[in-house]
Amino acid sequence: MTLTIIQPKPVSFVAPVVGIAGAFAGLFVGTAQGSALIGVIGGFVLTAALAFLWLTVLRNERIARWVTTLGMAAAGFLTVGLMGGIVGLIFGWIFGWFIFWLGEGRYRAKLPPYTTPMQVFLHFGFRVLCGLIFFFLITPIVVVMPLSFNAQNFFTFTPEMLRLDPAGYSLKHYRDFFTNADWQQAMWNSLSIAPMATFLSVTFGTLAAIGLSSEHVPFRRAIMAILISPMIVPLIISAAGMYFFYSRLGLQGTYWGVVLAHAALGIPFVIITVTATLVGFDRSLTRAAANMGANPVTTFFRVQMPLILPGVISGGLFAFITSFDEVVVVLFVGSAGQKTLPWQMFIGLREQISPTILAVATILVTLSILLLTTVELLRRRSERMRGLSPG
Repeated sequence: MTLTIIQPKPVSFVAPVVGIAGAFAGLFVGTAQGSALIGVIGGFVLTAALAFLWLTVLRNERIARWVTTLGMAAAGFLTVGLMGGIVGLIFGWIFGWFIFWLGEGRYRAKLPPYTTPMQVFLHFGFRVLCGLIFFFLITPIVVVMPLSFNAQNFFTFTPEMLRLDPAGYSLKHYRDFFTNADWQQAMWNSLSIAPMATFLSVTFGTLAAIGLSSEHVPFRRAIMAILISPMIVPLIISAAGMYFFYSRLGLQGTYWGVVLAHAALGIPFVIITVTATLVGFDRSLTRAAANMGANPVTTFFRVQMPLILPGVISGGLFAFITSFDEVVVVLFVGSAGQKTLPWQMFIGLREQISPTILAVATILVTLSILLLTTVELLRRRSERMRGLSPG
């Protein structure tokens, strides 16, 4: 156990840091109001002044946090409306906490006492950088979700939506998705292609991973590189190659052609996840089963498969997501009869701007989140099982 001494920091250090954070928040507020520069300058000055005032004059964290939260909420409500009030409430709560967290030195509470200022800077700088990257990646996805409830046929936030007026929101795009024949046909095509492609990917990928995990297989590194090449080769090249290859076999424009193409794209994910699971597998278990008289098939299903099952299911979920979301390959090897949901979304963007795309995108994002959550739970279960195994 280490003892870290928490000491207040000088205002000359806290105010500029808080001001920089305020300038970043002001960038978004100013951009929304039509002037990013004013937002940056105003955010820096306002938050730096609050830090100076609270740490030198008031010195009461509870009162300062309440005043900051309610003050920013009131300012946002008076300038923008209800949505501005909500944004101001969030920013006020964050900055009210951040000023005293930084000013009283509580940021060093969980750091070793011998940590140098440069190490502290790198520690939190790395986390801020990761947060910015996450924000940059996730924001375009999150923005789509409220837009899918737009009562108008627009791809932008209407004034009614920004005011949180109930008249600006509607489920019309979701109703269109579930009642339109083209969207329903595309959905059922995806639901018929993705499971079959996943089944083939899991079957061949698991067998390949088990075979390549043996040290006696010659050229296993080269074979592994070939099998996972669909993840490395640009998708447009794979799609064009599949088109010319399937055309000679008579598979182009058929159901099984699309299924085999998606299975080829999903196999690398299964191989990687199952191979990672096999790293912690104890080979003595299979030898013990063989000594007890079990044949290889029985050994696989009774001994090996239960232990590598989390990796198999994880690979299958990745293969399913790959097949369900894929659009480039199906454009080359599919036909109008195999028009999948991503294909229909592509048509909706190219031929007619259909806001139903926003509703479909929200449904697909929700489905992906559920599947990835399942993958994470399976990964943790696999780690627990490997920790309990004799190996």
